[in-house]
Amino acid sequence: MILNIKDKQKCTFDAVSLGEVMLRLDPGEGRIRTTREFKVWEGGGEYNVIRGLRRCFGLKTAVITAFADNEVGKLMEDLILQGGVDTSLIKWMKTDGIGRVCRNGLNFTERGFGIRGAVGCSDRANTAISKATPADLDFEYIFGELGVRWLHTGGIYAALSEQSSETVIKAIKTAKKYGTIVSYDLNYRPSMWSAIGGKEKAQEVNKEIAKYVDVMIGNEEDFTACLGFEIEGNDADLKTLNLDGYKKMINEAAKTYPNFKVVATTLRTVKTATVNDWSAICWADGEIYKASQYDNLEILDRVGGGDSFASGLIFGLMETGDPEKAVNYGAAHGALAMTTPGDTTMASRSEVEAIMNGAGARVKR
Repeated sequence: MILNIKDKQKCTFDAVSLGEVMLRLDPGEGRIRTTREFKVWEGGGEYNVIRGLRRCFGLKTAVITAFADNEVGKLMEDLILQGGVDTSLIKWMKTDGIGRVCRNGLNFTERGFGIRGAVGCSDRANTAISKATPADLDFEYIFGELGVRWLHTGGIYAALSEQSSETVIKAIKTAKKYGTIVSYDLNYRPSMWSAIGGKEKAQEVNKEIAKYVDVMIGNEEDFTACLGFEIEGNDADLKTLNLDGYKKMINEAAKTYPNFKVVATTLRTVKTATVNDWSAICWADGEIYKASQYDNLEILDRVGGGDSFASGLIFGLMETGDPEKAVNYGAAHGALAMTTPGDTTMASRSEVEAIMNGAGARVKR
């Protein structure tokens, strides 16, 4: 086993996530700027992973987050409960009537089609979780008393505010103290870091976080922007993918951060918003493992595909300990998740494993 994962019988939860959960307001086939109605989902980079582990793979999971205690917060709790994720670790924070003290986040997202790419418009400043401190979220109780096998968090939450980056660091340090595996998705968003110091701040924060991470997830741009590593001579086309370049970069990262046990990334060639080539790679013990490649993958909603990759990867590592199987779980789960609307998965483990084994898209009756 490349990871020393705690005994399931000694932990309340298989996995928990730390991050923001927002309402996703989705205009369906239309556009944000012209719609007269939205479908409502819940979503968030870190939460999507933990929901996938529960809903698709059947693990016992919980979300560590904070909501303003109002009707919108209660709606988000109800959506989370529908996904089977435990809500007992949510911190409910008092707010005033119009959100000056704290509020709940909104994320307007349109899916894109053909030559028109997906568009996101978030409204998430001053949210409850961005203001939460370690005193609000009792990490000693969560990791020390309850027991957790795996913590997942990421760079989207770390960028919410200066306070949130401090909270991430406290959480992962506490998790490591109690033997919990930590995974982190770099998920660099320039617009989120711009107000708190830009790329320089992103590197300062993420280089500190990286010291405590067991499983690091991020694409080429994430590693460059957040950690300062670059791939030489890479090509965006998966058919001419420079795996040696990836291996060189990841080996350099692993020398800098010897705590990295696994490094993984999705690989995507965007032909149109609705047709991508899709795959993934995983590094462990100095070796690169590439997942099966899904050429001309038809996409209904690409948002959350990377999060579903992460949940499949984590499940594969926890279940099998085999990085090659794990990266294939991730790639297949991410591919399936992008065939349905919303940030979160609607796939089952049996469907994921069927895709891994080469199943086609014939009608099932």
